[in-house]
Amino acid sequence: MEKVLQLVRRGEGENIEFKEFLTSYHLREGRFRQLACQMNHRIIMGKGKAIYVIGVSDSGQIRGIDESKFEETVEILKKLAEEVEAELSSVERYSINDGLVGIVEIRKTNAKEHILVGTAGHVDHGKSTLVGCLITGKPDDGDGATRIYLDVLKHEIERGLSAEINFAVFGYKNGKTIRLKNPVSKSEKALVVENADKLVSFVDTVGHEPWLRTTIRGLLGQKIDYGLLVVAANDGVMRTTREHLGILLAMELPVIVAITKADMVSEDRLEGVIREVFSTLRRVGRIPFLMKSPEDAGKVSELMAENRLVVPVVVTSAITLEGYDILEEIFFHLPKRYVSEEDFLMYIDKIYRVTGVGTVVSGSVKSGELREGEELYIGPFEDGEFRKVRVQSIEMHHYRIDRAKSGDIIGVALKGVRYDELRRGMVLSKNELNAVWEFDADVYVFTHPTLISAGYEPVMHVETISETVTFVEIDGDYLKSGDRGKVRMRFKYRPHYVYEGQKFIFREGRSKGMGEITKIFV
Repeated sequence: MEKVLQLVRRGEGENIEFKEFLTSYHLREGRFRQLACQMNHRIIMGKGKAIYVIGVSDSGQIRGIDESKFEETVEILKKLAEEVEAELSSVERYSINDGLVGIVEIRKTNAKEHILVGTAGHVDHGKSTLVGCLITGKPDDGDGATRIYLDVLKHEIERGLSAEINFAVFGYKNGKTIRLKNPVSKSEKALVVENADKLVSFVDTVGHEPWLRTTIRGLLGQKIDYGLLVVAANDGVMRTTREHLGILLAMELPVIVAITKADMVSEDRLEGVIREVFSTLRRVGRIPFLMKSPEDAGKVSELMAENRLVVPVVVTSAITLEGYDILEEIFFHLPKRYVSEEDFLMYIDKIYRVTGVGTVVSGSVKSGELREGEELYIGPFEDGEFRKVRVQSIEMHHYRIDRAKSGDIIGVALKGVRYDELRRGMVLSKNELNAVWEFDADVYVFTHPTLISAGYEPVMHVETISETVTFVEIDGDYLKSGDRGKVRMRFKYRPHYVYEGQKFIFREGRSKGMGEITKIFV
């Protein structure tokens, strides 16, 4: 009982949480998710361990509860722990006032926590430089030296513009950041994956307007947990900034805003850009919060994970590294948002022919778990069929692993299929699936210069699929900017695997819209 009293005297905070009791009410989806985020936060603060004191009120008053409430509370804590990939390592009970109080210790299992962050923002606003400084801890030279860690194509390096989706990784071990001395070294990236107990993978997208299609693919095609929107202090909010913000919000992602290049402008100009960012966020129903200290990161990250309307805004400089300590603290505290227990499914993003290995496909795991040696289905091919293949090996950021889970970015070596038979947008699945040509969708038109009628053919982006679709039928005969409506759509060239509930973006020139698949026809 003395142990309980000591914990009560310490009070709630860090990795200690008081709970008088939990009931079936706390299993309701919204409340359960909130409590799971809270538990994950306590585990992170405790560097892998959280302590729940039950039978004690939020204010720290020892009340005691009966046997049935005690057991129900422990069972619900067990369910919450499973949700965040943790387990109850011990349960202690003590009698008091004809009731029980207890101490439940919860520890993270061996599985690494892995969050995916997608960058977005206007060209030359410093997305790649920001990520390069984060993963190395080194300041930039003012000429984009750290950007080269992510720009790997010859013309990207020469022009200083990213033209392809790039990936970067950094990690935490016992709460401390693991830095990369040489971010282009595959072996260093592998060591981060091996040694970290929490990983952050950045999906660095493209800001240049002509490559918007690539940006959309990067944000929709990966199982991203959070969006990092970059705004340069010398430019402010641009049209592309608003467009990328719209994509992140359409995906229902929590967003962090980093104002870069703060060293290049006056205090008055910086204040003006902060006001502009706040105004932009408020217009789309978000609640901006200017981060001034790393100490705020824990609480703001918890609020952000529970309510995606909260948007932390961080002022940064790649030259002085101002604000980078705040960003590191935010990423450290942010929990994994989605862990799907459904069967394994991965949309293919890239395809490689590797000497001595064979055909390798990469992407982020949408759901389930994959183990080396398993048999999977891949497809659909041109004829709509799915074929069986075998997993020869799995890598994550160049580190060989024997198991991958939902949210991991992986490369999978396959046996049973040729490189030239595959294309982006196919899926790897535990189950044999149905190819889809036609489906119904609810759509919303952002912008279109005239009227959209049957026969309209935009490009649809869903997961890693970028395919021309035909609007076969439209309820009400036509749609215009700002309209919502029901549409029957059909893939023009080949079938794909899509399913009800998936969100997508469609565009054609400067015409853009979004939608959700409501019914498929197979």
